[in-house]
Amino acid sequence: MVTSGLVVVGVDGSASSLATVDVAAREARLREAGLRVVHAFLWPPTHVPVGPWPLGPPDGGIRNMVEHLVAEAVERARKTAPEVDVSHVVVTGEPLTVLEAQSRAAELVVVGSRGMGGFVGLMVGSTAVHLVAHARCPVLVVREQPRVEGPIVLGVDGSTAGERAVDFAFAEAAFRRTGLTALHAWTTWNAPLPAPQDPSLPYANPPGALAEEEGRLLSEALAGHQERYPEVAVEHRVAHGRTREALIEASRSAQLMVVGARGRDGFAGLLMGSVSQALLHHAHCPVVVVRGAGEYQ
Repeated sequence: MVTSGLVVVGVDGSASSLATVDVAAREARLREAGLRVVHAFLWPPTHVPVGPWPLGPPDGGIRNMVEHLVAEAVERARKTAPEVDVSHVVVTGEPLTVLEAQSRAAELVVVGSRGMGGFVGLMVGSTAVHLVAHARCPVLVVREQPRVEGPIVLGVDGSTAGERAVDFAFAEAAFRRTGLTALHAWTTWNAPLPAPQDPSLPYANPPGALAEEEGRLLSEALAGHQERYPEVAVEHRVAHGRTREALIEASRSAQLMVVGARGRDGFAGLLMGSVSQALLHHAHCPVVVVRGAGEYQ
């Protein structure tokens, strides 16, 4: 198989890590990309032997354990997607630093929402969130048991920073041959007021004007993409309510959630918005966070 890109998956030997490998292998197959299995090896404290204990079995020791867990992950990936070119690497270093460096050559990094062993710190709210904010490519965080059916749900806020998330979601829906639900949620607190239609009444707008403006914002955010991906069936969904709650509820029937790293109400100095972080903690499906143009530098 000729590959045109690279998907990186972080493994640690846990059961959830092997499930993450399955997701990464399928992503590599869909993209006709290679898959690299990565394990970050942290040196043990002083006086702990890396190799087998003198009186223990010859296949014991931390180094052999690491080689075994990586080999198991590689075998799992090849069974899931036999046509994918699978490579592996064990890198000495802290997991976040290792995966951030690996992301420089990747089009997607896949990690689990929690881990153990070499990725003992890989818990949502710590390393995973930090990786999403600093990786040089989109990051897919696997939550719960992934589904192979259901739409791709795209959180749309209309911001310039969210344009790459829209691009990613349409391409992902085309890869998976599934529909796309583009969801925009608004409240009177996060929606800009439309210009008053009667200049003599500076704050007056007819009933429904704000909702119409938000629907127009969603259509404008998707403009051009449906023409580029005519095979993707798109549902426009505008919800009056809090964004986090609307997206978490929509994730119940989705096979993947795609969001930007920051929203239109975010602060320029922050790398992760509250909505993105809430989804990493509470979504019912895997979540991809895509940072905006100019942020992968």
